[in-house]
This record gives sequence, C-alpha cells and structure tokens, in this order.
Amino acid sequence: MTEIVQPLFFVGQLVYHTKFNYRGVIIDVDPQFMLSDTWYEQVAKSRPPKDKPWYHVLVHSSAQQTYVAERHLSADNTAEPIEHPAIKEHFSEFKQGRYILSRLN
Repeated sequence: MTEIVQPLFFVGQLVYHTKFNYRGVIIDVDPQFMLSDTWYEQVAKSRPPKDKPWYHVLVHSSAQQTYVAERHLSADNTAEPIEHPAIKEHFSEFKQGRYILSRLN
C-alpha cells in the first residue's frame, strides 16, 4: 500500500522555486507525480521523487504555469502578490500574503 504524504504547501500559497529562482502561487496539488513518464524523463532532469507531492504553479511576471516537485519549493514570505494573467481565473482576492480561492472553483 502506498503511503500518502501530507503536502507542505497549499493552494493559494506563495512559493519560491529554489532551483530556478522564481516566485509563484500554487493553484493545484498532486499527492504524487501525475504527468507522463516521457515528461518526467525530458523535463525533470534532477529526478525528484515521484512519490512525494507535486505542485501546479503560476509563475510571477510571466504567463507560464509550471509543474514542480515539492523538494524544489520553499515558502515565499514576501507577502507580495503575483503578477500572472490567470490569477483571476483561480483566485478572488489576495489577503494577508496568500490568495483566496474564487467561489467559482
């Protein structure tokens, strides 16, 4: 039986990618790697564990969305909002350093 690992981060939380030095906000959490083996082989060059949480992240000052292993993230405590064209699709407001999910989600 596979053990479910509690994620360290949550939807709406600001994070910092420690390997590629960018800020972002989490829009979804997967309890383990959920993309294809082909994607993993081509993109995840550092081979982070597949059995730990992975996060869908909107990248600050970009239109990019990334898929990031937990080990490459840390909490971003700047309390500064993220600039991304899809923010309003996911969140209704930014309050006390985190995003609040839109009621439409």
